[in-house]
Amino acid sequence: MLVAVASLAACSAIKSYPPAPAQAAEQDYTYIIGAGDSVNIIVWRNPELSMSVPVRPDGKVSAPLVDEVVAQGKTSVQLARDLEQVLSKYVRDPIVTVLVNGFVGPYSEQIRVVGEAARPQFLPFKSKMTVLDVMIAAGGLTDFAAGNRASILRTSEGNKQYSVRLDDLIKDGDVSANVEMRPGDILIIPQSFF
Repeated sequence: MLVAVASLAACSAIKSYPPAPAQAAEQDYTYIIGAGDSVNIIVWRNPELSMSVPVRPDGKVSAPLVDEVVAQGKTSVQLARDLEQVLSKYVRDPIVTVLVNGFVGPYSEQIRVVGEAARPQFLPFKSKMTVLDVMIAAGGLTDFAAGNRASILRTSEGNKQYSVRLDDLIKDGDVSANVEMRPGDILIIPQSFF
């Protein structure tokens, strides 16, 4: 009797969220450089100034003739223009191209997977990324996961939560349960009660 009452109390404590929209409605996504990224700086007609450099944990890059320039939070084009401005003191009319070749992205745009995933982790956001892509990267669900009670915390919408049906998607192959992710989403996978 006591076990039945405890089970009913646990089941009534389960929160219900609206289902996640299938499309994320993010039209044009522009990659923003983050700490941990690697950028390739190419200075036209100046190979001695061209090189690949990491974005430091403080979000800055350093290169020949450039002590420090903030890279985090900028697009590759914005960073190239900043580098051109600094280099113009030393080089006549520098033309700089910046290519991002190691992607981590800013923390505010990383996808986080927490709870009963085989490998809880963070992932760099990619355009058109879906919850299935995230689950493949996270190694699927643990044996104790309550996949159909999982939710997405959407930070871009003021921490609104949506339900997702991971068991239906992964175990039953129901592709209607596959939804697009948005930058900064947190996928929360709870543990099943039994």
